[in-house]
Amino acid sequence: MIRLTFSLTYFLISIIIFVIEILIATVFSNIFFVRAYLGDVIVVMLLFTLVKSFLIIKNNHILILGIFLFSCLVEWTQYFHIAEKMGLPPGSIMYVIVGNSFSWIDIACYAAGCLLLLLLVPKK
Repeated sequence: MIRLTFSLTYFLISIIIFVIEILIATVFSNIFFVRAYLGDVIVVMLLFTLVKSFLIIKNNHILILGIFLFSCLVEWTQYFHIAEKMGLPPGSIMYVIVGNSFSWIDIACYAAGCLLLLLLVPKK
């Protein structure tokens, strides 16, 4: 069962992770490992905390699986260059969010982030 809620704790964690993601994209953009891999590992954690900020979902493992599948779907759209087909200007915020290049390594990073979540959060 899914119910609406507001969790200040998860929301504040989401803000912290979002700031980290912004720092990765800007300040630490020259550090290859951080920019190429760590950001993708952390983004699934951002999605998890953001969902938990507004929804009560009893089974965290199902939520984590859903986030992984969603991340793979977004990555797959990059294979088909959806951002360009949508007419999004390169460099725009939406273009960056949607992404522009498919990578199996990104999917591996999403999986790593989801596995970390599975280890860190209880099932219920």
